[in-house]
Amino acid sequence: MAAPGTTGCQQGMSNPCGVSSPLQYPRHVDFTVEVERSLRVLDGAVAVFDASAGVEAQTLTVWRQADKHSVPRLCFLNKMDKTGASFTYSIESIKAKLKARPLLLQLPIGEGKSFKGLIDLVTMECLSWRSQSNGDDGKRFQRKPLSDLMDPDLLHLARKARNALLEQIADLDDEFASLMLEEYSEDFNLIPIEKLQAAIRRITLARSAVPVLCGSALKNKGVQPLLDAITLYLPSPDDCSHNFMSWYKEDLCALAFKVVHDRQRGPMVFVRIYSGTMKAQSAVYNVNKNCTEKMSRLLLPFADQQVEISSLPPGNIALIVGLKQTATGDTIVSSKASASAAAHRAGQAGETGMGKQAQDSLVLAGVEIPEPVFFCTIEPPSVAKQSDLENALRCLQLEDPSLIVKTDPDSGQLILCGMGELHIEIIHDRIRREYRLETYLGPLQIAYRETILSGSQASDTLDRIIGDSRQQVTVELKIRPLSADSPLIEYSGHLPASVNGYKEAIENGIHSSYLTGPLLGFPLQDVGVIIHEVKVLPGTSMTVLSACVSRCMQKALKAAEKQILEPMMRLEVTVGEDYLSRVLADLSQRRGSVREIQDRLDNKVVLAFVPLAELMGYSTDLRSVTSGTATFTLELSNYEAMKPQDQNSLLRKKGLL
Repeated sequence: MAAPGTTGCQQGMSNPCGVSSPLQYPRHVDFTVEVERSLRVLDGAVAVFDASAGVEAQTLTVWRQADKHSVPRLCFLNKMDKTGASFTYSIESIKAKLKARPLLLQLPIGEGKSFKGLIDLVTMECLSWRSQSNGDDGKRFQRKPLSDLMDPDLLHLARKARNALLEQIADLDDEFASLMLEEYSEDFNLIPIEKLQAAIRRITLARSAVPVLCGSALKNKGVQPLLDAITLYLPSPDDCSHNFMSWYKEDLCALAFKVVHDRQRGPMVFVRIYSGTMKAQSAVYNVNKNCTEKMSRLLLPFADQQVEISSLPPGNIALIVGLKQTATGDTIVSSKASASAAAHRAGQAGETGMGKQAQDSLVLAGVEIPEPVFFCTIEPPSVAKQSDLENALRCLQLEDPSLIVKTDPDSGQLILCGMGELHIEIIHDRIRREYRLETYLGPLQIAYRETILSGSQASDTLDRIIGDSRQQVTVELKIRPLSADSPLIEYSGHLPASVNGYKEAIENGIHSSYLTGPLLGFPLQDVGVIIHEVKVLPGTSMTVLSACVSRCMQKALKAAEKQILEPMMRLEVTVGEDYLSRVLADLSQRRGSVREIQDRLDNKVVLAFVPLAELMGYSTDLRSVTSGTATFTLELSNYEAMKPQDQNSLLRKKGLL
C-alpha cells in the first residue's frame, strides 16, 4: 500500500473494473515528480492516511496534484490499530485541510489496541477479523448482519451514520434522491444495495465527494473491502475520455511516464496505452525524439513481478524492453505516418475552433517537471572515468526527469541540479552502487532568482564585417519590473512594420538574456521589456540581431536597481510540547517566519516559512534539538526578495561586494 499521508494509485486496466495493485510513493518533497508523472497516467487513486495523524503536509501537496489531473479518489484511514488512532480526528482533518466532502462508507469497531472490525454502512454488515495471535494473517474474516451486534450503543451509532450517508448521497445525486422519494420513501432500508453503490460510484467519478474506508493494512484488516471498493467505485478506462485519443482513433498512442535501468535488460520503459494495441517485437515511433525504435519484449507489471505477453489493449500500463532513446514524457505511436495523420486531424479540429495550442498539447502530451532548487558540482575519480560518469548521468536523466545535468561554461565542470539535498544524495549513492564510480560532490548551492526594482533604458549598436558583408543592428529598449497584468515583451507603437519579420530573433535575444542575471548569474524573473527601436541593415543575419538585443538587455540590467530572490520553503514540524520552545528558537535563528501552531493529538504542529539557504542540514539539527522525537516535511512555496542586509551578506560571501 502507499505510505501514510500519500497517495496510492490505481492504473486503468482493460478489464471491467480497471484495477491493479496500488503504487507506492515517497512522502518527501524531493520526489514530487514521482507522484506527478504517475498521476498523469492513472484513472483513479486511493489516498492512504495515518489514522493517528490525519492529513499531513505532503498529503496536501499530493492531493492538489490529484486535483490538477482530475483523478477520482477513495480515502483509506490506515493504522486504525495504532495507539492514538482517531477516526473522528482524521475525518475532521480531511474536511478542514483538504476541503473535501468525506462519504463515510464504514465505521471502525474500536480504535487503537481495541480495533477489531468494521461496520459496512452500505450493506449494513459487521466485518470482524480473528486475533492474529493464533497465527491468522488477516486474510479470513466474517460478515454478519448488523442486527447480530450485541452492543446497543454501536448499533444506534451505525443506524444514525447510515441515515446520514443516505441523506448525503441524496444531496449529491439527483437520480438517487428521486429514487428515495418516489419508490422508497416509506422505508429507506429497502433501497437495493446495487442502487446505492451505483450512486456512490457516480458521486466518486464526478469528484463531488470522496468515499472513506478504514482498517489496518499491515494486518490485512479492511484491505479486502478496500479492494472491493476500488472495483465498485473507481473508474475503468471506458469511463475516462481524453481529447487527444480522437486524433489517433484505432492507432497506437501511449505515453512513457517512467524509465528504469536493468543491468541485464537495459532501459525498461513504463507506458500507459491510451488507444490501439501494443505488440511485442514491433517498431514504434517516438514523436518527441522523432525516431523509430524496436521493442524487444513487452511485459505486464505486477508490483516487482513482470509477465511477458505478446500484445496489450488500451487502458493498460505496460513495461517495454528495448527502447534506448525514450524518456519520461515521450509520446509513443505506431509509426511516423500515424503521428502525421493525428496531427492532420488535430489541425482540422483547430480550424473548427480547437486552436493550435490544443493541437500541440494534445498530440504531444507530456509530464510537468518542477524546477530544481539545489545544485552542486560532480567530478569523476579520474579523467579516464569522465566518459563513464557522463554515461551514468545520461541514464539517470532518462529515469529521473527532475535531475538536470549541465556543464559550467567557465570551468567545464559537470553540475547536478536537483529537487533537494536528499535527491542529490540518492543520485550520488546510485552512481556509486549501480555504476561503480566513486564520484566527488562539491558543496550544495541554492538556485536563486534575480529581478529588478526599477526600470532602465539602454541602446546598443552591433557592427561587424562577416566575410564580405557588413552586419549592423541598432536596438533601443527599456526594462521594467513586470506587473501581473503586463505582457512580458511589448513593442512601442512607432516601430516600422518591418520589425514583424524580426520578432523571433528579437525574442530569442531577450530570452537568452533572461538565463543569466547581472548579480549572481541566476535566471531572471518578473522583468518586462519594451522594444522602442530596431534598425537592421539589409543582409544582416538573425543571429547578429539576437546577439545585439541580448547585449542591450545586459546594459539595461546593469543600470537598473537589482534584487535577489531566494526560494522560500513551507516547513511543517511535528514535535512534542516539551521541545516546542527549542524548535521555535531554532527557526528564529534560521530567519523563519512561524505562521501557525496547531494541535495534533498529543503533539504540536509548527507551520513556518523558511529560506531554503537556512535549511541545509536541518534534518540532523532537528534530531539533535528534539532528541530524535520530531519529524518535518518541506515543500517549495515561492521566491521572495531578500532583505538588503541578507543580500549584501550573500554577495560578500560570493566575493562580489
